[in-house]
Amino acid sequence: MSDLLKQRHDWLKGEIHRHDTLYHGQDNPEISDAEYDALRRELEEIERAHPEWVDAASPSQKVGAAPQSGFGKITHARPMLSLGNAFSLEDVEAFLTRITQFLSLDYTPEIWAEQKIDGLSCSLRYEAGVLAHAATRGDGKVGEDVTDNIKTISAIPQTLGGAPEVLEVRGEVYMTKQDFLALNTAQQEKGDKVFANPRNAAAGSLRQLDATITAARPLSFFGYALGEVSHPIADTQQGVIQALQSFGFSCPNPTALASDAAGLVAYYRQVEGMRPDLDYDIDGIVYKVNDLSLQSRLGQVSRSPRWAIAHKFAAEKAITRIWDITIQVGRTGALTPVAELEPVNVGGVMVGRATLHNEDEIIRKDIRVGDTVTIQRAGDVIPQVVSVDTQKRPEDSKPFPFPDTCPVCQSHAIRAEGEAVRRCTGGLTCAAQVLERLKHFVSKSAFDMDGLGAKAMEQFYQDGLIQSPSDIFTFAERDKGSLTPLRNKEGWGDLSARNLFEAIEKARRVPLSRLIYALGIRHVGEVTAKRLSRHYGGFEEFQRAFTAIANGDEAQREEALSIEDIGPAAVDEIAGFFEEDHNREELHRLIPQLDIQADASPETQNHALSGKTLVFTGTLTKMGRVEAKARAESLGAKVSGSVSAKTDMLIAGADAGSKLKKAQELGVMILSEDEWLEQAKETA
Repeated sequence: MSDLLKQRHDWLKGEIHRHDTLYHGQDNPEISDAEYDALRRELEEIERAHPEWVDAASPSQKVGAAPQSGFGKITHARPMLSLGNAFSLEDVEAFLTRITQFLSLDYTPEIWAEQKIDGLSCSLRYEAGVLAHAATRGDGKVGEDVTDNIKTISAIPQTLGGAPEVLEVRGEVYMTKQDFLALNTAQQEKGDKVFANPRNAAAGSLRQLDATITAARPLSFFGYALGEVSHPIADTQQGVIQALQSFGFSCPNPTALASDAAGLVAYYRQVEGMRPDLDYDIDGIVYKVNDLSLQSRLGQVSRSPRWAIAHKFAAEKAITRIWDITIQVGRTGALTPVAELEPVNVGGVMVGRATLHNEDEIIRKDIRVGDTVTIQRAGDVIPQVVSVDTQKRPEDSKPFPFPDTCPVCQSHAIRAEGEAVRRCTGGLTCAAQVLERLKHFVSKSAFDMDGLGAKAMEQFYQDGLIQSPSDIFTFAERDKGSLTPLRNKEGWGDLSARNLFEAIEKARRVPLSRLIYALGIRHVGEVTAKRLSRHYGGFEEFQRAFTAIANGDEAQREEALSIEDIGPAAVDEIAGFFEEDHNREELHRLIPQLDIQADASPETQNHALSGKTLVFTGTLTKMGRVEAKARAESLGAKVSGSVSAKTDMLIAGADAGSKLKKAQELGVMILSEDEWLEQAKETA
């Protein structure tokens, strides 16, 4: 992968973390919400193309920012998640499709739609009807204790009549536009800080260490969700809102119920039209599955719930000129065209480059060097070219000739059937790929070797000391007989060289998931690697299965595809990796030098299903196949697509066929769907 794209990814991670701290921790954002969304979507687009770059430190895996030191900390009884974003009708339709497919429904469940308030998220905990604690979202798990400040807000009830023993009300602290203008006028007259917008004013006012300052600020609160509840107060999201209103909370209006994308988008357009007249800021619409029992079944992924999404309002566009079109070569050999732009301000951010995606996109839009173009930063992310003004095209303009050779190593660049991307065939001989593969191999979520970061790896690669992953583990032995040992090189010494070799030695002991992730196979990110590790258990089993798939073993392929979120593209890439001679040769050198460990799963290792291999067959009537697989794997079980002597349980639904017969022949434990649901309860 090109150095530029990886550098862009690293920059985005740092920049988003910085803006998270400014926004959530200091209430002093430098950019608008739309600009922030653009950065995050750009990061997510890059990570979708290169899941191997995703690690636990990525903003895509986190919510908000860590609590600041000036406040006490409160651990949320239930995490305060962030929402995934939608920016188009297609995104909304995709959200509804994901829900129906996950739940195996033949209809779209009712969806609740409400305004997305642009304020500061808070959780209010009532015990025996009395406000006991209040906390900001923080990082989603731990928030700041703002109880004293929350109690100064008149819109928040101090006591609740008829509430359950424990009731956590979640919502948004905000400031009306009118109150914001009055506050800024007063601040300016006193020579104090003025706020950029109502959201900053609300957050800055709530997060005062002196509660008397908060008490003097005109803050309001909208309730819209629940955290921990000792006893249900409703069966639906609509019922939750009605119950909160009966307790004395304000909730934004209007709201809507719909069961298709057209109905949701109609509400979106209605509220978008009302937006200038609302006395508070909103930045989109939130869609939630109305049935709370379905919400529970859908659960969450990473930092977001499956059952909700935020439909954000549109961002801005600008017009500029393309000075050049360059080609970036990725770590996996992908050739990506990039428009080099005359820098232009889009929503307060200077933009100088825009992705052109692939050669088909260039041809479809007829994009040429010298063209005047409209670019967009929004929900879509990396700035992109929306359209070309052909009337302003230079007379000597020519179509862009997409290269069929790699600009880095001059190897052939071919485009596989059915793919939009052209790739360099240079593999380990292409400098654009080799060095990046090595950097990835030692990255934090892979082998994580102290002292062997990107700069050191570049030095060792250029000096010819490390040309492959296996070279890393022979480095110390080779260094002993070197005429120019590492300790004598510039920037190194006895201690730093010894520390590096100790770190390499320590890294020999590696969890299987980290090894799989470190190989840098396309479509195999950190989460996918963990699922593969849990399923196959050992590297030999993993390699044997995918080597068999490469040789046409359909049973093994079916089993691989049965693993949650492992699709055909990932299976083909992994099989292709093991099919390559040079990859097998490198593994033959590398694996004997490692001590590969099975992955621990602290959350599920004590569950009765942990480590068991399950097979589902027949028709499940109470839980769809996708949901059943997700539940099993969340409890530490492995889900296989075929019955073998290694199978521990077969869950047989209606009309079970050959798998049931084979399980009976092998003496495998057979459970009905009801028995499976009993086993799947989340208790040890």
